[in-house]
Amino acid sequence: MSNDQRLLTTYSSGLINQLSIFVCNEIMPILQQQPDLVVVNYRSFNWRQPQYKSALIAELNKKISNLADNATLMPMIKEYLGLLLVPSFFASPAFCNLEVVIHKSIEVLNLIELNNQDMFEPLKSSFSPPAIAILLLDAENLQLDAKMEQFLTTVSTYPLQVKIAFANWARMGKRDEELHQRGYELIHVPIGKDNADGKMIALGSSVHERYANAKEVIVCSSDKVMTNLCNHLQQNGLIVYQAIKKGDVLIVLNSSTGKPITQFPNSTPEIPTIEIFIQQIKQIIQAEQKQNQIYWVKLSALSQIFKTKYNVSVSQVVSQHLPGKKARDIFTNYPADFAIHQVDATSELYITLFQVNQSLLINGTEDASLSSAKKSPLLSKINSSADLEKALKDILKELTIKSPTSYIDISPLGVEFSQRYGKRINEQIKCLKLNGNFIKFLQSCKSFNLKQTGKAWQVTLR
Repeated sequence: MSNDQRLLTTYSSGLINQLSIFVCNEIMPILQQQPDLVVVNYRSFNWRQPQYKSALIAELNKKISNLADNATLMPMIKEYLGLLLVPSFFASPAFCNLEVVIHKSIEVLNLIELNNQDMFEPLKSSFSPPAIAILLLDAENLQLDAKMEQFLTTVSTYPLQVKIAFANWARMGKRDEELHQRGYELIHVPIGKDNADGKMIALGSSVHERYANAKEVIVCSSDKVMTNLCNHLQQNGLIVYQAIKKGDVLIVLNSSTGKPITQFPNSTPEIPTIEIFIQQIKQIIQAEQKQNQIYWVKLSALSQIFKTKYNVSVSQVVSQHLPGKKARDIFTNYPADFAIHQVDATSELYITLFQVNQSLLINGTEDASLSSAKKSPLLSKINSSADLEKALKDILKELTIKSPTSYIDISPLGVEFSQRYGKRINEQIKCLKLNGNFIKFLQSCKSFNLKQTGKAWQVTLR
């Protein structure tokens, strides 16, 4: 039996596990920083969290550990990666490099099997030297202090082992001494505009040849000319980041998309889980209901309060958990928690907590003043505009029981009418063959005063 067809036995299970770890180590930087290569369903995952890597290793190990022969090993790995990565990945240099190393590892598996070596001997010989990350710094363009450098070590998946800085050191004071103490290789260039840029591009373009085990490169320069260097490195199968500075902030860009992925100091707000978000919104709605004695809270007001309180917007939460959706969608997606109302497409959207009884509830109990108030009896039938006016007047009296002369938004009035009479207010107006819409009808009634605030309309009793 040829080497590539040798049967896998239990003696190689430890080695197969090492291979699974290696494969997942190779694709993690791609999953983390090249979303265009990731299948849509998995783009929203935070691949930096260690549990995802552990799950990938376990699943791949399960798929390849019981194969009948080594000939099926590479196709199975490719099939597995196809669940996570788009087809174009398999035509990229990154996959070609991965494929070569996997084939070499298969040869090592066969050799170990033939020589009956210890099943727990690692595959380091086939992957040596270990993969590393490299930092290239244009020291004339960007000042990188020790804290910023430490931050960059958290950006790369692989250890940052090689650091190279470019400058005319005669003009940099003691910067060369400082960088030397921090382990940088210092490249001197003559005085002249863009000399450091040119040398950095020339040396950086061959970094994959000088360091065959390099997998990631961090290009530290705010010059746009470095885009060409980043593109060249990517074309040679490397994961590339570009670090730029705006004021005192260091921003790391995904060079394949040009979009920021993180920054130092990190001012990116922490996005709550969907469960925590729902609880936070419920608490805000309850507080607004209690403080203002209202049923419904405007989405705009709710969003502003949430932004002020948690330093993150409702839109950011929706973008994280429901990509492509709008802020209102997170409420429509949870009908067991929220009810929404909108008079028409151009008016404000109102949110309240979903309850069997829409009377104002505070911490699970009815407000005493409202529960003690006896609701007006329903009209048996609304046959005229006078009947409709009386019905709305009765409802408005209850809604403003604590402050009869206060203006309230017309939306809760329309919602309460719909709940009591089983018909939308504009539908009722149409059935009575009255001219105009809800606002026009209220304006025509002697019982009400209306005023407009922005795009919203408010009503009170005369």
